[in-house]
This record gives sequence, structure tokens and C-alpha cells, in this order.
Amino acid sequence: MEIDITDFVTDADAFEFSASRIERGDNAGPETWANAKAEAAAWPMLDTEDKLDAMRDWARASGGWDAKERAAFDATDLNALFIQLVSGDMREMGLDDAFLDEFDWSEYEARCNAGEFFGQIFKTDDGRIYYSLWG
Repeated sequence: MEIDITDFVTDADAFEFSASRIERGDNAGPETWANAKAEAAAWPMLDTEDKLDAMRDWARASGGWDAKERAAFDATDLNALFIQLVSGDMREMGLDDAFLDEFDWSEYEARCNAGEFFGQIFKTDDGRIYYSLWG
């Protein structure tokens, strides 16, 4: 499922939602999770049951949580996970460090094709940016 993340990419500081202990200190995990939960509550990108189900499928397929843990996820938790997923990919590809209109999508695509990135984020001809959420 493709999720429109244009507004998030344009407005968000991915570092607030995805950062390592080296970058933020010992509280990096709790801080970025709290930030993602707050953002998710205020601005849910997964705003339909289909989108929430796609995130549930992703969480199952990732192997990061068992069935009991996944069953406990509410819509805010799923949106926070999605925010952290998108933010991590943005940071990896350098999208958070670039002015959006200067980001080289052709170079990014070439690096995806070379296996450097998974390529879950893409820009369409109309200028919208999407995240391909697989499960």
C-alpha cells in the first residue's frame, strides 16, 4: 500500500523521531518514541482501517513483535511506528538533510537500483511523495 507522506516530509524533523543512542544519548529510544507517539496522536498518517491493517501486516512480517504485542497496538501506536519507519528511511537516504526541491531523486533511484536502499520512498510526477508499505 502506498501512503502519501508529502506533508510529513515537508514539515517534520526526522531526527526527532529516529535517532541513535550515539546521536541523542541513552534516552534516544524513549525520546524518539515519545515524540513519534505525540506526533501520531496529533497527525495520524494512517487514517483508514486499510492503512492501519497494512502497518499491522508490516509489523507482523518484520518479526519485531509477537502476536500478543501486535494485538495491543492501537491506532496511535501504529502511526508512531510508521512515523519512526518513515523517519529512519528519510534519514538513511539523506532526505532530512536536503531542501526538498533540491533532493536528487534520480540519484536516489540509481542507489536503490544498486541495492543501497530499499526504495520504499518515491516521488510521483505530480510532486507527491509516498511510502510503499509492504507486509
